Amino acid sequence: MTSVLQISDLHIAREGQLVSDRLDTAASLERLVTRIAEILPAIEPLDAILISGDLSDDGSAESYRLLRQSLARLDVPLFAIPGNHDLREPMRAAFAAEGYLPSLGGLHWARQLGDIELIGLDTLVEGQGGGALDAAALDFLEHALEASGERPVLLALHHPPFASGIAFMDRIGLSGIDGLEKILARSPSEIRIICGHIHSTMVATVAGRVALSAPSPCSSFAFDRRPDAPVGYHISEDGMLLHTWHGAFRSVRIPICAGAGPYPF
Repeated sequence: MTSVLQISDLHIAREGQLVSDRLDTAASLERLVTRIAEILPAIEPLDAILISGDLSDDGSAESYRLLRQSLARLDVPLFAIPGNHDLREPMRAAFAAEGYLPSLGGLHWARQLGDIELIGLDTLVEGQGGGALDAAALDFLEHALEASGERPVLLALHHPPFASGIAFMDRIGLSGIDGLEKILARSPSEIRIICGHIHSTMVATVAGRVALSAPSPCSSFAFDRRPDAPVGYHISEDGMLLHTWHGAFRSVRIPICAGAGPYPF
């Protein structure tokens, strides 16, 4: 079995700084790490933790340092892709020691992990909220899928390749989805797509493949389909997604709070 724990949209800022003058994302990260440490005995062996974007809220080197410091106590291999709040060069420097990020260009990468191929695509357009799968990203994906043979693929990107139904988030959604769908349709591999950005768990299909978005441990967006829905976030801490491959993909949401129990039936 191959297992990957996905966390997303951590929005870590410089030490002592509140995001939007309200969110203590450093504290929410500590609660998330404590929760992961608690559940590790139940979900081991865990092959990797994947962060699907918005590691940082401000793209500062200090925010990446604080993030690495918090996650280090889990002692689990760490992979990450950038979100719209990240900056490539500080993030590249922060994760240089792991050796999976390219030294130049977009932060696209691929690694065989156990029985699967784990692929990360960079959809960041610096200075914008929306993302893009440009020609370089699509070319990287096509070659990575070819190189993986017929291994099952866990494909990670920050911006969802589907509409969320939340108007203000869809206005900063992903372009280049048509190109993605064409590549996926040609691949013989079993592919599961995972993403972040919308701070909630949604399930969709893209070119016949299951696509899931992960919740955020620091905030959420209300599912409000009205065109004039209020633009803003809710202070709500959610959990993470555990993706496993054992002849087929299975994805499980794990909440940040265990709740009371277990009680006997």
